[in-house]
Amino acid sequence: MELELLIKGILIGFLASMPLGPIGILCIQKTVSKGRIPGFISGVGAATADTVFAIFAGLGVSFVVAFLEKQQLYFKIIGGAFIIILGFKIFFTNPVKQIRQQRKKKNGGLFADYISVFLLTLSNPSFILVFIAMFTGFNLISSNTSLILVIFAILGVFLGASSWWFTLTSIINLFRKKFRLKRIWWMNKITGGVIIAFGLLAILSLVIHI
Repeated sequence: MELELLIKGILIGFLASMPLGPIGILCIQKTVSKGRIPGFISGVGAATADTVFAIFAGLGVSFVVAFLEKQQLYFKIIGGAFIIILGFKIFFTNPVKQIRQQRKKKNGGLFADYISVFLLTLSNPSFILVFIAMFTGFNLISSNTSLILVIFAILGVFLGASSWWFTLTSIINLFRKKFRLKRIWWMNKITGGVIIAFGLLAILSLVIHI
């Protein structure tokens, strides 16, 4: 039973992380500009935030879900604003300065990479609803499921999400040496523009919805 829940959790974590939204694009950009380890650590930040969402979904904290549904408007505005600011930051990043800073910091910037993506992912707590839907679809957790089994499922979510980021950043890293400064400069522009678009769409969706 424990192994079954662990495997289902891994599958859910992997599938939930696959859509390449602003977080995925950000991790790709970090992998190209900084290397596989910073890109992967950034992904682990997202995986950690997803695990937090999975905890609330798995434990069936109904008052949290009800609060999120009521406050979804504000969360989307805040999350969209964070994404737009991040997009502008990447857009105006000079790859030469970025590489110099990375060489000076060596691995010192890994915590910053982790925490920045962790907080950015947490800025969209409505993702808890996605995990509730996936848990229900996979018939993962019921009211009779013990706490230890829930822990196995949630551990699986973290392992699955981390596996996706490891796979993605490893693949991107294979092509990293082909990126020269000019290409990294263009990638920063394109990545920044796409992330800004994600943020604007998140906010505009509220206006259209209204």
